[in-house]
Amino acid sequence: MHMSDALLSPVVGGAFWIAGGSLIAISAKKIATENDQLKTPLMGVMGAFIFAAQMINFSIPGTGSSGHLGGGLLLAVLLGPYRAFITMASILIIQCLFFADGGLLALGCNIFNLAFYSAFIAYPIIFSKIAGDRQNPFKLGVASLSAAGAGLLMGAFSVVIQTLLSGITELPFTTFVLFMLPIHLAIGIVEGLVTWGVLAFVQKTEPALLLSAKPAAFPRLTIAVFTLTALLTGGIISWFASADPDGLEWSMAKTTGDEAFTGKKDTVKEFFEGLQEKTAFLPDYSFKSATEASSATGSPVNTGTSVSGIVGSLSVLAVAGLTGAVLGRKRRSGETA
Repeated sequence: MHMSDALLSPVVGGAFWIAGGSLIAISAKKIATENDQLKTPLMGVMGAFIFAAQMINFSIPGTGSSGHLGGGLLLAVLLGPYRAFITMASILIIQCLFFADGGLLALGCNIFNLAFYSAFIAYPIIFSKIAGDRQNPFKLGVASLSAAGAGLLMGAFSVVIQTLLSGITELPFTTFVLFMLPIHLAIGIVEGLVTWGVLAFVQKTEPALLLSAKPAAFPRLTIAVFTLTALLTGGIISWFASADPDGLEWSMAKTTGDEAFTGKKDTVKEFFEGLQEKTAFLPDYSFKSATEASSATGSPVNTGTSVSGIVGSLSVLAVAGLTGAVLGRKRRSGETA
């Protein structure tokens, strides 16, 4: 559900840049007041895991569409809403700048749609209320499915509103929303199941993380498992991702009849596109030569995809982890001042 610049006007894109930046600043301030340094390495590791997981598009049977894990709810449950928001923002910034995944003008919208609703609405209002003390496996499952589905639906509806406000008449509101919501509900169900599975693993290996308590010891096993899984997923499993269009692309194609919707060009969009072309050294998570070779041989192996998965995962691990460390240091400096 990464929006492209074609779906937005500069005014709407700029407004959500401000909204996203403001939420990052608020979250950073909140994290700086917390006293939980064990969550700092987990920010990096879980960010890397979600980055890699988002590279795996899974087919939605009977639709010709695909979806991928959003991950905002899972981050919120394990890190808290503010650390989750910062971590998801780190993922989206790296995806946008290094891999041209999502438009640069649309970055604020993507942060808002994928991070805000899951971290600040679905998690505290839906997941926490249903999951209760988080010890009942059935309640944990219901909470994961309900909150993940709601977060995806809110994000999808937000995309429709943003295109409406941008005056993208090729995507009429009623038609667009009738395609967007059902397909993202299906994606949300899968995300809920994956979230439930991951939380069940954490419940067995490091239950204190699930209970928002401080672990008695550094969670080495959990961190090692998620780090290894991120590298394997990004480096190898990503070869087998579905080639079907994702839920947003599919909805756009169904609404407009054009799979290559590019929207109207203007000076601002061209500026952002040109800037993104300069920063994205692995556009679409691949080297061009590797893509051509893999298509010619029929082999799923793609060196560019592997490099993208590993480099991206490590980049998110470093950026999110470093951000948490810097904010923690600011708190300690304030205490000693």
